[in-house]
Amino acid sequence: MARLVLLWCFFIFTATSVHRVCSRSPQKDHTALFVFGDSLYDPGNNNYIDTIIKANYYPYGETFFKYPTGRFSDGRIIADFIAEFANLPLIPPYLQPGNHEFTYGVNFASAGAGALSETYQGFVIDLKTQLSYFKKVAKLMRKELGDAEATVIFSKAVYLINIGGNDYISFLTSNSTVFQSSSKQEYIAMVMGNLTEASFGLSGVSFPPRWLADFQLEKSAAVEG
Repeated sequence: MARLVLLWCFFIFTATSVHRVCSRSPQKDHTALFVFGDSLYDPGNNNYIDTIIKANYYPYGETFFKYPTGRFSDGRIIADFIAEFANLPLIPPYLQPGNHEFTYGVNFASAGAGALSETYQGFVIDLKTQLSYFKKVAKLMRKELGDAEATVIFSKAVYLINIGGNDYISFLTSNSTVFQSSSKQEYIAMVMGNLTEASFGLSGVSFPPRWLADFQLEKSAAVEG
């Protein structure tokens, strides 16, 4: 049930994000794309951290880039298609050396990451760290562009988030003792709570009140179920 809730919330957020991106002319008034998540969205951030969770070898990347980029795909990932459809450049990984241009957005996603910091800890960039990177980018952009221009960019930006699945997979595929201290319902509540907190914490994100209410209701149903 919790997984379905996460996927449903992701679908609503992403579907609206695509509409918002594509309804603008990027040449005159482009919409920045800030991406957070796990392997479905990671464009290669894990290439730059000490981890075994990498896609830096063939056959990854062989059908489009013709070489492995760090994406867990033989070509592009969802965020790439959204950027292309909106006439934006491919959104680069945050940790890519020499990447200092953020006006079109940046991608913080990390394969294996979860909403909880404990998920594959030490091998991924967890959601909390991804959000801290975003805050650094926001601070830098405000310094370089000024508060007024940066605020406009963040308020119009699209924020893509896909995360949570690894939080459930990690303890099922390891000798986890998580249920010795927490019930299944409490664990689901922690995952959903972190995701909700992240959604509220993103600067510039503006969920319609109805969606926020629906999200809270679905979260409650998932915990009770």
